[in-house]
This record gives sequence, structure tokens and C-alpha cells, in this order.
Amino acid sequence: MAISFQASRSGRSDVKRPTMGSMTLSFVTALYLLFFTNHTFWAKVHIYLSAYPVAIYGLYIGMSAAFSAVLIFFSAKYITKPIFAVLIIISAVSSWFMDRFGAIIDSDMVRNAFETTQAEAGNLMTPGFALHLALFAGIPLAILLFIRIDHRPFFSKLFWNTIAILACLSVVGAIAAANSKTFTTAVRQHKDIAKSLNPFTPINSTIQYFAQADKEAKLTVSPTGQDAKVMPALGGVTKPRITVIVAGETGRAVNFSLNGYARETNPELKKRNVTYFPNTVSCGTATAISIPCMFSRFTRSEYSHSKALSNENVLDVLVHAGVDARWWDNNTGSKNVADRIPYFDLTAALDPKFCPTGECRDDIFLDRLDSWLDGVTKDSVIVLHQLGSHGPTYHLRYTDEFRKFTPDCQTAELPNCKDTEIVNAYDNTILYTDHFLASVIDKLKARSNRLATGMIYASDHGESLGENGIYLHGAPYILAPAEQTHVPFLVWFDDDFAKSMGLDAACLSKEAEAGGRSHDNFFHSILGMMNISTTAYDPSLDVFSGCKHRSTT
Repeated sequence: MAISFQASRSGRSDVKRPTMGSMTLSFVTALYLLFFTNHTFWAKVHIYLSAYPVAIYGLYIGMSAAFSAVLIFFSAKYITKPIFAVLIIISAVSSWFMDRFGAIIDSDMVRNAFETTQAEAGNLMTPGFALHLALFAGIPLAILLFIRIDHRPFFSKLFWNTIAILACLSVVGAIAAANSKTFTTAVRQHKDIAKSLNPFTPINSTIQYFAQADKEAKLTVSPTGQDAKVMPALGGVTKPRITVIVAGETGRAVNFSLNGYARETNPELKKRNVTYFPNTVSCGTATAISIPCMFSRFTRSEYSHSKALSNENVLDVLVHAGVDARWWDNNTGSKNVADRIPYFDLTAALDPKFCPTGECRDDIFLDRLDSWLDGVTKDSVIVLHQLGSHGPTYHLRYTDEFRKFTPDCQTAELPNCKDTEIVNAYDNTILYTDHFLASVIDKLKARSNRLATGMIYASDHGESLGENGIYLHGAPYILAPAEQTHVPFLVWFDDDFAKSMGLDAACLSKEAEAGGRSHDNFFHSILGMMNISTTAYDPSLDVFSGCKHRSTT
């Protein structure tokens, strides 16, 4: 390799800095990125192509040539070090989340990153992450900054770089042609291979996110359900009708004992006469997608983030009907769902009783719910957006009183814990959510003398707890495991609320047992609960419509 040593220009003759040709540096950097920050990519390759060792070896050579061609293209004077440094940093950061948590960094994951809170991001800034960056970014960057780059004269550089790039592309083409059937089949059957390539997938995903964000910034909101009106309550009920919507966070159905889980994680809800809908699937695998989708009139197959932003949601429809609607948040915001209604960010309170770490436990809602309920005088809906079971710091989501399953993982470094410890910590969060939901029900029941009350709960998405080496959530939906897409969904009513709907509770229990619900039902079921008549309402998507004595079409 073309490396030499020269005295520093600073005048210190005792300090020598190596000099490396720009093409040599490109090759070295390309190989570093490909083989030191792509563990996940190569692990998948070896699994999916295990029957084709020749193709794997060919891919090593072909990818080395492809990476080298890209870096040689950017090895122009004055921009080589900045671009290479950015690629190293992106690769180091991305490889941590890909290798440690099994994350795939698509545009939705980038959206999650940009819409997170400081406290949530802080949970991921662990000593292990800092050490990883020091090793995989700090050391390479120090070397990159220390060496001198020897650039050929412009036309000579243009000529030799072009020759090198063409040679690399020829190698890529030859290997691709020789293994085209194997590679094509693997990519079609296992789309996560290409989505795991670092740093080019994260870079492409970030570009896609900003392009979409630019278009979304120019959107205007179209009205939905402006013809909405509240139908008279049935059963002689004249009290104000109250619905508490609990938008859950990271609750996975498989860990709910109401869903058949062997552990008793729902001891309190089991005593509250709730109706549980098994086998419910989410609209997305991350809050930024699922929350706007849940409250929109679009089904998952119709949904896009742009559609959600450019159309009013179920809370707007309620307001059109004259229902008071508001949003209380203990998470990362309403994702624009509450843009046109009263919104209260509980995390901003920084109440030391409930927010000792900068994030607040969900009992902060309970502390304030009483006063709101006592002041209600008309039909009203309130959304409580939980922090729920959000990871990786599951141990911060519950108090010692609910630390039933031990030993529980007490760190954000999930791969450092045993799988059983992770599950224990997670199950404690579900136990805490069980208590939270039961407490909401109790507060509603305590006011049944003057209010007709109901509660509907569904989690936004599920969670992976190490199954197949995957942690947390946010996987592309097409690749997401059931643990991330199957969510708990339940409802509770007092007697007068059920009467006001004309609801046959026994019928609903029987219908619920059949399961097969989804976030598609959320919009229309909320309208059904509040007796809203509007052309935006679809009774076929209302989980209550088949058990009501009066249709609200």
C-alpha cells in the first residue's frame, strides 16, 4: 500500500504522520465498514445462504468491491475525510442498534428517532453504547484524522479513480451474474438482508424520511365527520356519558393473562368484569405509526402517515358532535392526533413524586383524574396516553410493590440480562398496567351515581423480548414478529353506559371471544360507544354494533 511518513507541518520534527494514497484509504475504509460494522448483515447472509458457500464467498468479494467503488467515488480532495468520518459515525451508531437489539433502521425507525423525547433517548445512552462508539467510531476517526491523504493531480486522479471504480463494478457484475438466481431468491424471500446493510440502509432511510417530512409539512387538514351528532341515550339514561380511552404503550398480548398467558399478570382486571378481545393486531410496530393510525378512519391497508396528517381523526369527529375531547400525555406526544383539542403534557410537570428519572410513571394520571372527573358536566372523552411498558428500561416502569417476578433485568443493556430476567421485568410492567387500568375503572365506578362511564384500552404495538435475537419494537411490518403486532384490547362499561348504548353485555362477551380484531376497529368503536351518528361511521368496523339494540348509522 502507498503509505509513507512525513514530518508534521507544525514544526515538530519528532512527530511523524503517515501518508496514505486516497485510493488505498478508500479500500481500507470500505473494508472496515463492511466487516467491522456489518455483523448483523453477515450473520443473516450465513443463515439464509448456508447451503451456498460459494455464493457467500462471492458476496464477500462482490460487496468489498461495491463498497470500495462507492468510497473511491467520494475520495476527492477536501471532502474525503468529512465524508468518510460521517460514514464511520453512522455505521458505528447503527451497528449498535442492529447488532444488540436486532433493529432494522427503515424510514419509520428514523421517524421514531426524530420524534422521541430526551428522556426516552437517554435510556439508550448506556455505558455499553459509549464504549461501542469509542471502539468503532472513536479509534477509526482518530486514525483517519491523524493520517495525511496523498491526492494525485486532478486529471490523473479522475483517470485512475474511474479505472478503479469500473474495475470494482466489473467484479460486482461478474459475481452477481454468476450467482443471480441464488441472490435474487434470497433477497425476495428474506427482505431483511438488504435492510440490514450498514451504513447505506440507514442513510437511504434518513433521506426517505426527510423527503416525506418535506411533503407532509405542506399538507392541509381535510374535515371528517362534520355531520356528526350525538344520538339520544337509551335506557332512560340522562347522566353525562364519559369514555376514557387508554392508548397503551408496548403492551404485547401474549403476556396478558387475560389472553391466556400462564402467569397471572392481570389479577385486578380479572375482577373488574372487562371484555377482552383476543388475537387483536396493531396497525404498526411503533408509536409514530400506530397512534395516528388507531385514531384515523383508515384501515391498516389504506393508511399512510400523510393520510393521517391530512385528515381529521375520531377526536375531531367527537368535537363536531359536541362532545368534549382532550388528550393527556405521558409518552412522546400525540403524533398530531390532538392538534385541534386541549392537550396536556404530564411529563412537563416534572413531578418528583411520579417522575424521579425524568420520565413519569403512569400513576401520574391517577393523581389528576379525580379532579377532572369531578368537574365533568357533559358528554366527554379523555385520552390517557401511557408510557406503559416502553423499553429498554422496563425496570423503571413499575414500583417495588409490583416487582413480583424476579430476578428482573435492571438495566437498559438488555443483551446483558438473561432472557428470563428480561421477561420478568417486562411482566412486572404488565402487572403495573393491570393495576393502572383497574384503578381507572374504580375511579369511574365510584362516580356511577352521577356519570355513565366506560373505558376502552388498546396498546399501540407489542414488543420483542429477545426472541430470535430481536429486542424492542419498530420492525418493518412485513418482517415484524407476532410479538410486535399482537396487542391487548379490552373494554369496560358501567351498567348505565351499557344501557345508554343499547348494548347486550352477554352478546358482546360471546362476540369478543371469537377474536380477530385490529386497530381498524378503534375509530368506529369509539364513535359507537359515544352514540355518534355520522357518515364517517362504519358499523361493520364497530366491535359493539352486532350487540346493540339500536344502530347508530
